Amino acid sequence: MAAGTSNYWEDLRKQARQLENELDLKLVSFSKLCTSYSHSSARDGRRDSSDTTPLLNGSNQDRMFETMAIEIEQLLARLTGVNDKMAEYTNSAGVPSLNAALMHTLQRHRDILQDYTHEFHKTKANFMAVRERENLMGSVRKDIESYKSGSGVNNRRTELFLKEHDHLRNSDRLIEETISIAMATKENMTSQRGMLKSIQSKMNTLAKAFSKYDLNNDSPKIVFLL
Repeated sequence: MAAGTSNYWEDLRKQARQLENELDLKLVSFSKLCTSYSHSSARDGRRDSSDTTPLLNGSNQDRMFETMAIEIEQLLARLTGVNDKMAEYTNSAGVPSLNAALMHTLQRHRDILQDYTHEFHKTKANFMAVRERENLMGSVRKDIESYKSGSGVNNRRTELFLKEHDHLRNSDRLIEETISIAMATKENMTSQRGMLKSIQSKMNTLAKAFSKYDLNNDSPKIVFLL
């Protein structure tokens, strides 16, 4: 194997190891971020449901998650490119006796890339599941608060309706009592009017009786017709 091609291979291996180290650190931080998000979501779920204000920490974690996910995806893409170059090199190596060793090294780097890719997608999926569950729980809490608020309004409306209903019932009762008093007064006045007419009739009769004289006697004679 020529010195130039050997240096090229070593340079590729150096790039691969550097990217693998960066990915290892990024994935550890990424996993810690997702774990802390899961724990904070669990704590948030135990908060008083009346507190619907979103936490600033949660929004920061979302932004950090998006940023770190993009960085890891870029590192995985770069490592994939280096592995592809290493595969091309092993296929074009001039010394067949070294191909087995090169293929073994390449396979090891491919396995590392596969493990990192699998770990990244697994951690990302777990984070997305926790965030989706948290969003769902937040939506449920809002629905509950909305229902409670609506129930309170309905209760107040019901209370006002009942008060208005009682007021109307009292008004109806007062009207009925007033009508009863008016009817009784009318009957009393009608009765008194009848009595007055009877007295007036008798008085007229008495007046006529006093004005009559007995024609056979010179003295007046009262004829009682009552």
